Amino acid sequence: MLGSGSSFGFMPSQSSRMALPVSCYVVLLVSALQTLVVPVVSNIQADLGVSATSASWVVTANLLAAAVLTPMLGRLGDLYGRRPVMLGVLLIVLAGSVLAATTSSLALLLVARVAQAASFGLFPLSIGVLREELPPRRLTGAMATVSGMLAVGAGLGLTVTGLLMAHGGDYHQLFWLATALSVIGVAGVWTLPRRAAVATGRLDWIGAGLLGLGLVLLLMPLEEGNSWGWGSARVLGSLAAAVLVLIVFVLAERRIRQPLVTMRMLTHRPLVIANLAGLFLGFSMFAIFLAVSYLVQTPPAITGYGFGSTVLAASVVYLLPGTAAGVVTAPLGGRLVGRFGPKNTLITAAVLAFAGFGMLVVRHAATWEIIVGAFVVNTAVMFGYAALPALLIAHVSPAETGIANSVNSIARSIGMSLGTAFVVTMVTRNLIPGAPVPLPHESQYTAVFATGAVLALLAGILVAWALPRSRPTHLSTLEAEEEEVFGAAGLAVPAELIAKQGAR
Repeated sequence: MLGSGSSFGFMPSQSSRMALPVSCYVVLLVSALQTLVVPVVSNIQADLGVSATSASWVVTANLLAAAVLTPMLGRLGDLYGRRPVMLGVLLIVLAGSVLAATTSSLALLLVARVAQAASFGLFPLSIGVLREELPPRRLTGAMATVSGMLAVGAGLGLTVTGLLMAHGGDYHQLFWLATALSVIGVAGVWTLPRRAAVATGRLDWIGAGLLGLGLVLLLMPLEEGNSWGWGSARVLGSLAAAVLVLIVFVLAERRIRQPLVTMRMLTHRPLVIANLAGLFLGFSMFAIFLAVSYLVQTPPAITGYGFGSTVLAASVVYLLPGTAAGVVTAPLGGRLVGRFGPKNTLITAAVLAFAGFGMLVVRHAATWEIIVGAFVVNTAVMFGYAALPALLIAHVSPAETGIANSVNSIARSIGMSLGTAFVVTMVTRNLIPGAPVPLPHESQYTAVFATGAVLALLAGILVAWALPRSRPTHLSTLEAEEEEVFGAAGLAVPAELIAKQGAR
């Protein structure tokens, strides 16, 4: 699975100098593509003449595809070499960007966003490139730099969106920009050295197909429930079909020699809790992104709440501080793991998420309140992401660390999709009667924030009660950050770090 065969020797090469800058660039591209469309979902809705629920699939389809594609692309990198797979990914992203920039069809736009979701695989592939090309003394710092590009890219995506849409610009410009960025990425990856594959085997196409189908059947009724009717045959039938397909997925994975997900990852209690925590953190990230974006753009003259903000203000003023701070909060999370252990760090993350969501429940009438609340929730997510890799490797064998992190990566992507579906469901029901455009009552946003607070509280209690006491990690700051990056990429954590994690 992802990261199987994790020991890569350093092979000096003239073109190895490009490994770090190219890896930084393509990872920045990953997160920029992820956030570019968040502030303009309502613009897409208006331009295409579709419902808010339908427009939200521009985000959801991307995240769902990422949940399935990321582990598969990482495995392809092991089987066929990282450079050719990265080139293939970027060409697919390029094609998706061109399609998105030239279409005014929702169906084709969703196809384009699924193609862009292949970019998520560039993160684990880039970390693998660094392990192949850099000497050990440079590896930790290089990985920390690349990991930081996730936060930088997210902030850059929001900023660029705001600037391009500042005067009512056409959202298609965003996809033309993505096209140009993808071309640069192809040129950069072309300069990387060619390396032999590091693994043998095959892909679990059956597992990937069943997982993708099951997730679509699960999320489709959650997003369309308001329009279909929550008790309708379509909603109940889709949910029943989702359960059936996911059961078949589990049965199939038990029979496959190299499955996408091993059954121990779904039954061993510490791993189940870690995956539930990843689900919650992904939910929190996109729930706060979308809820804040929708809320601040609401016209107060019609609703009595909101700020009537432009896309620029929503992107730069309200959302950017929390994402940009990830450059600092992500490494700080690594330090907390090294000093206090993953369990305590994850509990801290849950407490922060509860505080951030809880603040927004009672205080969201002033600009500073929204900024602070979103900042605290984003910080919680960064701390939680730092804790999960250490938590996983404390409860799996060295041979299982890659697949454990891969499954957790899938859980985070599913959580992001659920967060998107939940926010859209809440803001498209119980609409203000007589409003010139469909707008929800303020109580709908309060319910979103209250749900986030309750889930944070439950997550904190579950981790505190059900997880074994954290062992001392005995990791230095750099080692803790290195462990964090491997886990975030869904790669196997090096054996020497695992040994230190278990040391007394």
